[in-house]
Amino acid sequence: MFVKQISVFLENTEGRLEELLKILAQGGVNLLSASLADTMEYGVLRLLSNEPEKAKQILKDAGFAARIDEVIAVVVPDAVGSLAKVIGMIHAADINISYIYGLSIDGEGAPIAIKTNDNAKAEKLLNAAGVKTLGMEDLV
Repeated sequence: MFVKQISVFLENTEGRLEELLKILAQGGVNLLSASLADTMEYGVLRLLSNEPEKAKQILKDAGFAARIDEVIAVVVPDAVGSLAKVIGMIHAADINISYIYGLSIDGEGAPIAIKTNDNAKAEKLLNAAGVKTLGMEDLV
């Protein structure tokens, strides 16, 4: 069970993020979480929405370079060392993590999104260890 994430390449210029967010709002797209990593010239905006295909199409129609990637959404227990344990399990299975970021959804623990080079293997490993994973239906 994976979550579809919209990744958008965004010029690092004043007002560009606001423009993108207004376009999505005008299109009726509800955003559930967002993460922005930047460099001097561009950024990668990662968004979760309960309508990822609609969001991608709206952005492409507006001239933004957008794609959909699958990530694993997991709930990290609220206890010291829990994130290290989850990441350690993935690393021990020789799965590379490309990035992680926190999610802004309600619930117990600390939901995070994880992008790996083998999402299916990582998800199976985490589920076997009792780590709760989330699907698109859990994001609403």
